[in-house]
Amino acid sequence: MQTQLEPVATIAELRERLRGAAGVGLVPTMGNLHDGHLALVRACRAQCRTVVVSVFVNPAQFGPNEDFASYPRTLPADLALLEREHVDVVFAPTADEMYPPEETAPAVVSVPALATMLCGADRPGHFDGVATVVAKLFNIVAPERAFFGEKDWQQLAVIRSMVRSLDMPVDVIGVPTVRTPDGLALSSRNGYLSAAERRRAAAINRSLAAIAMAVERGERDYAALERRGCRGLAAAGFKVEYLAVRDAERLTEPNAGTVRLRVLAAVRLGSARLIDNVGVEL
Repeated sequence: MQTQLEPVATIAELRERLRGAAGVGLVPTMGNLHDGHLALVRACRAQCRTVVVSVFVNPAQFGPNEDFASYPRTLPADLALLEREHVDVVFAPTADEMYPPEETAPAVVSVPALATMLCGADRPGHFDGVATVVAKLFNIVAPERAFFGEKDWQQLAVIRSMVRSLDMPVDVIGVPTVRTPDGLALSSRNGYLSAAERRRAAAINRSLAAIAMAVERGERDYAALERRGCRGLAAAGFKVEYLAVRDAERLTEPNAGTVRLRVLAAVRLGSARLIDNVGVEL
């Protein structure tokens, strides 16, 4: 698939391309783009003069038994989509460019208070890999704004905390989750689902939405709501890693003063690991 949008592969070339650029916005991705990613690109285009999209499957955020090798890599198709969205620069480095092999003791960025719970409990080191690569991208691109999907709510919380803690001059913008008509959050990993699994997968969002509605009606026994949701998903054929009602920013268990909640879940269906979340305002 031929396009006129040629990716930039090296840090030096990217910095040269962006020399003097104003109003730079960044959309970090791992490629295999879908409408959820394009929503980030459109939000970036609406707020920024120069739109940069990175396409990099980051090895540092995959565990030893995860799907790094099989993760879909579709750069030609991604470039065609990004060209139609009038993206200015696509940064598509190699792993050696981002993590030079001669760097024997590379620095790692960690946000331990947020990185070891929920998804971090089942994926040790994952959020260190996310924070490190995002910090590197921020240093390389020097964006004024960066755009991330709310589907990966814990990732968004980690990045916001990192930016605050390290005084990074970047506005981190969360973009609402894009869903299919039956409610399934768009994800590159949805491609791992069989047709039958895909039909069942919409139950994730229905379960989270039911808990959110119960909270809005006044229920405050969050542990009971979590158990009820887990039972329902298990009965529908999911292996539940967690289902939790948490403070939206700190991801801690809610207390009497909590006003913004997030209902989050990670489940396995077949070979796919799927995450989703919905917000609740008290």
